[in-house]
Amino acid sequence: MKEYRGRLAPTPSGFLHMGHLRTFRRAMERAKEGVLVFRLEDLDSSRCLEVYKKAAVDDLLMSGLSWDEGGGKGGDFGPYEQSARGDFYRRAMAILAAKGLVYPCGASRSKIAGFPRAPDGEPMFPRILRPDFAGNSKKILKIFGSENWTGFNWRFMVREGERINFTDGNFGDQSFEAGADFSDFLVWRKDGIPSYELAVVCDDAAMKITEVVRGADLLKSTARQILLYRALEEKIPDFFHCELLLGDDGSKISKSGMGNANPMLIRNCLKLF
Repeated sequence: MKEYRGRLAPTPSGFLHMGHLRTFRRAMERAKEGVLVFRLEDLDSSRCLEVYKKAAVDDLLMSGLSWDEGGGKGGDFGPYEQSARGDFYRRAMAILAAKGLVYPCGASRSKIAGFPRAPDGEPMFPRILRPDFAGNSKKILKIFGSENWTGFNWRFMVREGERINFTDGNFGDQSFEAGADFSDFLVWRKDGIPSYELAVVCDDAAMKITEVVRGADLLKSTARQILLYRALEEKIPDFFHCELLLGDDGSKISKSGMGNANPMLIRNCLKLF
Protein backbone atom coordinates (compact mmCIF):
# COMPACT_ATOMS: atom_id res chain seq x y z
CA MET A 1 0.00 0.00 0.00
CA LYS A 2 1.40 3.41 -0.95
CA GLU A 3 2.12 5.94 1.77
CA TYR A 4 -0.55 8.61 2.14
CA ARG A 5 0.81 12.12 1.62
CA GLY A 6 -1.50 15.10 2.05
CA ARG A 7 -0.82 18.80 2.44
CA LEU A 8 -1.85 22.07 4.04
CA ALA A 9 -1.32 24.83 1.48
CA PRO A 10 -2.73 28.23 2.52
CA THR A 11 -2.11 31.40 0.52
CA PRO A 12 -0.95 34.03 3.03
CA SER A 13 -2.58 37.02 1.33
CA GLY A 14 -4.76 37.60 4.40
CA PHE A 15 -5.55 36.04 7.75
CA LEU A 16 -6.95 32.52 7.79
CA HIS A 17 -10.68 32.15 8.43
CA MET A 18 -12.78 29.33 9.85
CA GLY A 19 -13.43 27.91 6.39
CA HIS A 20 -9.70 27.36 5.92
CA LEU A 21 -9.35 25.72 9.31
CA ARG A 22 -12.29 23.39 8.73
CA THR A 23 -10.71 22.22 5.45
CA PHE A 24 -7.27 21.91 7.03
CA ARG A 25 -8.70 19.89 9.87
CA ARG A 26 -10.22 17.51 7.34
CA ALA A 27 -6.84 17.26 5.62
CA MET A 28 -5.14 16.42 8.94
CA GLU A 29 -7.73 13.77 9.76
CA ARG A 30 -7.33 12.10 6.36
CA ALA A 31 -3.54 12.07 6.78
CA LYS A 32 -3.55 10.55 10.27
CA GLU A 33 -2.09 7.28 8.97
CA GLY A 34 0.35 9.03 6.64
CA VAL A 35 2.30 12.27 6.19
CA LEU A 36 0.94 15.82 6.08
CA VAL A 37 3.10 18.44 4.32
CA PHE A 38 2.88 22.18 5.11
CA ARG A 39 3.42 24.61 2.22
CA LEU A 40 2.79 28.35 1.99
CA GLU A 41 1.64 29.43 -1.48
CA ASP A 42 3.27 32.84 -1.26
CA LEU A 43 4.23 33.61 -4.87
CA ASP A 44 2.65 37.06 -5.03
CA SER A 45 4.98 39.14 -2.84
CA SER A 46 2.75 42.21 -3.16
CA ARG A 47 -0.11 40.40 -1.37
CA CYS A 48 1.56 37.63 0.63
CA LEU A 49 3.03 39.64 3.50
CA GLU A 50 5.22 38.40 6.33
CA VAL A 51 2.54 39.28 8.88
CA TYR A 52 0.12 36.89 7.15
CA LYS A 53 2.75 34.14 6.85
CA LYS A 54 3.51 34.28 10.56
CA ALA A 55 -0.18 34.46 11.44
CA ALA A 56 -0.92 31.38 9.30
CA VAL A 57 1.63 29.30 11.19
CA ASP A 58 0.53 30.62 14.58
CA ASP A 59 -3.18 30.15 13.87
CA LEU A 60 -2.71 26.59 12.65
CA LEU A 61 -0.72 25.64 15.72
CA MET A 62 -3.04 27.26 18.25
CA SER A 63 -6.01 25.63 16.49
CA GLY A 64 -4.59 22.23 17.36
CA LEU A 65 -3.54 21.44 13.79
CA SER A 66 -0.19 19.81 13.11
CA TRP A 67 1.89 18.54 10.22
CA ASP A 68 4.76 16.14 9.63
CA GLU A 69 6.91 17.77 6.96
CA GLY A 70 7.94 21.23 5.83
CA GLY A 71 10.93 23.20 4.64
CA GLY A 72 11.87 24.72 7.99
CA LYS A 73 14.39 23.63 10.58
CA GLY A 74 13.67 22.42 14.08
CA GLY A 75 10.85 20.54 15.70
CA ASP A 76 8.00 22.63 14.35
CA PHE A 77 8.85 21.98 10.67
CA GLY A 78 8.26 25.45 9.26
CA PRO A 79 6.53 25.43 5.88
CA TYR A 80 7.91 25.03 2.41
CA GLU A 81 7.52 28.36 0.61
CA GLN A 82 6.65 28.60 -3.08
CA SER A 83 8.59 31.85 -3.34
CA ALA A 84 11.80 29.81 -2.94
CA ARG A 85 10.89 27.21 -5.57
CA GLY A 86 11.16 29.17 -8.82
CA ASP A 87 13.44 26.64 -10.51
CA PHE A 88 10.70 23.97 -10.35
CA TYR A 89 8.28 26.21 -12.24
CA ARG A 90 10.78 27.32 -14.87
CA ARG A 91 11.69 23.70 -15.60
CA ALA A 92 8.02 22.86 -16.04
CA MET A 93 7.58 25.77 -18.44
CA ALA A 94 10.53 24.50 -20.49
CA ILE A 95 8.83 21.11 -20.84
CA LEU A 96 5.53 22.67 -21.89
CA ALA A 97 7.25 24.99 -24.37
CA ALA A 98 9.20 22.10 -25.93
CA LYS A 99 5.88 20.33 -26.51
CA GLY A 100 4.29 23.44 -28.02
CA LEU A 101 1.53 23.38 -25.38
CA VAL A 102 1.95 26.97 -24.16
CA TYR A 103 2.19 30.31 -25.93
CA PRO A 104 2.74 33.98 -25.03
CA CYS A 105 -0.39 36.09 -25.00
CA GLY A 106 -0.77 39.86 -25.17
CA ALA A 107 -4.55 40.08 -24.88
CA SER A 108 -5.73 42.29 -22.01
CA ARG A 109 -8.38 41.34 -19.46
CA SER A 110 -10.70 43.99 -20.85
CA LYS A 111 -10.42 42.54 -24.34
CA ILE A 112 -11.11 39.00 -23.11
CA ALA A 113 -14.05 40.25 -21.04
CA GLY A 114 -15.85 41.27 -24.24
CA PHE A 115 -16.26 37.64 -25.35
CA PRO A 116 -18.83 35.04 -24.17
CA ARG A 117 -18.31 33.52 -20.74
CA ALA A 118 -18.57 29.99 -19.35
CA PRO A 119 -21.93 28.93 -17.85
CA ASP A 120 -20.69 29.84 -14.35
CA GLY A 121 -19.60 33.30 -15.49
CA GLU A 122 -15.87 32.59 -15.78
CA PRO A 123 -14.18 34.67 -18.53
CA MET A 124 -13.32 32.48 -21.52
CA PHE A 125 -10.23 33.15 -23.61
CA PRO A 126 -11.50 32.93 -27.22
CA ARG A 127 -9.69 30.77 -29.75
CA ILE A 128 -9.68 33.69 -32.19
CA LEU A 129 -7.12 35.43 -29.97
CA ARG A 130 -4.62 32.57 -30.11
CA PRO A 131 -1.51 33.64 -32.03
CA ASP A 132 -0.91 31.95 -35.38
CA PHE A 133 2.18 30.20 -34.04
CA ALA A 134 0.36 28.51 -31.15
CA GLY A 135 1.31 24.82 -31.23
CA ASN A 136 4.51 25.47 -33.20
CA SER A 137 7.09 24.10 -30.77
CA LYS A 138 10.08 25.55 -32.67
CA LYS A 139 8.64 29.05 -32.63
CA ILE A 140 7.55 28.68 -29.02
CA LEU A 141 10.99 27.49 -27.93
CA LYS A 142 12.62 30.43 -29.72
CA ILE A 143 10.46 32.88 -27.77
CA PHE A 144 10.92 30.91 -24.55
CA GLY A 145 14.68 31.02 -25.04
CA SER A 146 14.74 34.82 -25.21
CA GLU A 147 15.85 36.87 -22.22
CA ASN A 148 12.46 38.51 -21.74
CA TRP A 149 10.22 35.41 -21.99
CA THR A 150 8.94 36.08 -18.48
CA GLY A 151 7.65 39.48 -19.61
CA PHE A 152 4.67 37.84 -21.27
CA ASN A 153 1.50 36.21 -20.05
CA TRP A 154 1.68 32.54 -21.13
CA ARG A 155 -1.35 30.32 -21.67
CA PHE A 156 -1.80 26.57 -21.85
CA MET A 157 -3.54 25.55 -25.06
CA VAL A 158 -6.52 23.22 -24.48
CA ARG A 159 -8.10 20.87 -27.00
CA GLU A 160 -11.66 22.10 -27.40
CA GLY A 161 -14.20 19.35 -26.80
CA GLU A 162 -11.86 17.25 -24.64
CA ARG A 163 -13.62 16.02 -21.51
CA ILE A 164 -11.72 15.79 -18.25
CA ASN A 165 -13.28 13.27 -15.89
CA PHE A 166 -12.28 12.46 -12.33
CA THR A 167 -13.88 11.07 -9.20
CA ASP A 168 -13.78 13.37 -6.20
CA GLY A 169 -13.54 11.73 -2.78
CA ASN A 170 -16.42 13.85 -1.49
CA PHE A 171 -18.51 14.98 -4.47
CA GLY A 172 -18.21 11.87 -6.63
CA ASP A 173 -17.88 11.79 -10.42
CA GLN A 174 -16.96 15.11 -12.05
CA SER A 175 -16.72 16.06 -15.72
CA PHE A 176 -15.60 19.29 -17.41
CA GLU A 177 -15.26 20.11 -21.09
CA ALA A 178 -12.33 22.12 -22.42
CA GLY A 179 -13.57 24.95 -24.60
CA ALA A 180 -16.97 25.00 -22.89
CA ASP A 181 -16.34 25.06 -19.13
CA PHE A 182 -12.91 26.67 -19.42
CA SER A 183 -10.54 27.73 -22.20
CA ASP A 184 -6.81 28.36 -22.71
CA PHE A 185 -5.67 29.22 -19.19
CA LEU A 186 -2.86 31.21 -17.66
CA VAL A 187 0.29 29.36 -16.57
CA TRP A 188 2.73 32.29 -16.29
CA ARG A 189 2.09 35.95 -15.55
CA LYS A 190 3.93 38.83 -17.21
CA ASP A 191 5.18 39.99 -13.80
CA GLY A 192 7.33 36.84 -13.71
CA ILE A 193 5.13 34.72 -11.44
CA PRO A 194 3.77 31.27 -12.34
CA SER A 195 0.01 30.87 -12.07
CA TYR A 196 -1.68 28.99 -9.27
CA GLU A 197 -2.51 26.14 -11.67
CA LEU A 198 1.11 25.55 -12.70
CA ALA A 199 2.73 26.11 -9.30
CA VAL A 200 0.40 23.80 -7.39
CA VAL A 201 0.87 20.98 -9.91
CA CYS A 202 4.66 21.32 -9.81
CA ASP A 203 4.75 21.32 -6.03
CA ASP A 204 2.24 18.54 -5.43
CA ALA A 205 4.14 16.37 -7.93
CA ALA A 206 7.55 17.17 -6.42
CA MET A 207 6.28 16.58 -2.89
CA LYS A 208 4.64 13.31 -3.97
CA ILE A 209 1.21 14.30 -2.68
CA THR A 210 -1.22 11.39 -3.02
CA GLU A 211 -4.42 13.28 -2.13
CA VAL A 212 -5.27 16.98 -2.41
CA VAL A 213 -7.84 18.18 0.15
CA ARG A 214 -9.23 21.67 -0.53
CA GLY A 215 -12.42 23.69 -1.00
CA ALA A 216 -15.19 22.92 -3.47
CA ASP A 217 -14.59 26.24 -5.25
CA LEU A 218 -11.53 24.59 -6.85
CA LEU A 219 -13.32 21.65 -8.50
CA LYS A 220 -12.98 23.19 -11.97
CA SER A 221 -9.33 24.03 -11.27
CA THR A 222 -8.78 20.31 -10.81
CA ALA A 223 -9.74 19.72 -14.46
CA ARG A 224 -7.18 22.28 -15.61
CA GLN A 225 -4.54 20.82 -13.33
CA ILE A 226 -5.15 17.30 -14.61
CA LEU A 227 -4.25 18.56 -18.10
CA LEU A 228 -0.98 19.92 -16.70
CA TYR A 229 -0.20 16.68 -14.84
CA ARG A 230 -0.65 14.80 -18.12
CA ALA A 231 1.43 17.28 -20.12
CA LEU A 232 4.26 17.12 -17.57
CA GLU A 233 3.92 13.31 -17.36
CA GLU A 234 3.42 13.42 -13.60
CA LYS A 235 1.26 11.12 -11.49
CA ILE A 236 -2.19 12.59 -10.81
CA PRO A 237 -3.15 12.56 -7.11
CA ASP A 238 -6.59 11.83 -5.72
CA PHE A 239 -8.82 14.79 -4.85
CA PHE A 240 -11.17 15.50 -1.96
CA HIS A 241 -13.06 18.79 -2.12
CA CYS A 242 -14.76 20.07 1.04
CA GLU A 243 -18.05 21.95 1.21
CA LEU A 244 -17.53 25.69 1.54
CA LEU A 245 -18.27 27.45 4.79
CA LEU A 246 -20.86 30.12 4.02
CA GLY A 247 -21.89 33.27 5.82
CA ASP A 248 -25.38 34.14 6.97
CA ASP A 249 -26.12 35.68 3.56
CA GLY A 250 -25.10 32.50 1.73
CA SER A 251 -21.82 33.93 0.42
CA LYS A 252 -18.43 32.28 0.84
CA ILE A 253 -16.56 33.29 4.01
CA SER A 254 -13.98 35.90 2.97
CA LYS A 255 -10.34 36.28 3.89
CA SER A 256 -11.06 38.89 6.55
CA GLY A 257 -9.82 36.09 8.76
CA MET A 258 -9.20 35.49 12.40
CA GLY A 259 -6.16 37.70 12.87
CA ASN A 260 -4.80 35.62 15.74
CA ALA A 261 -8.14 35.22 17.48
CA ASN A 262 -8.51 33.76 20.93
CA PRO A 263 -7.28 30.13 20.72
CA MET A 264 -10.03 28.80 22.98
CA LEU A 265 -12.66 30.39 20.72
CA ILE A 266 -11.08 28.78 17.67
CA ARG A 267 -10.89 25.35 19.30
CA ASN A 268 -14.53 25.55 20.37
CA CYS A 269 -15.59 26.56 16.86
CA LEU A 270 -13.68 23.66 15.34
CA LYS A 271 -15.57 21.23 17.55
CA LEU A 272 -18.66 22.14 15.54
CA PHE A 273 -17.22 20.70 12.31
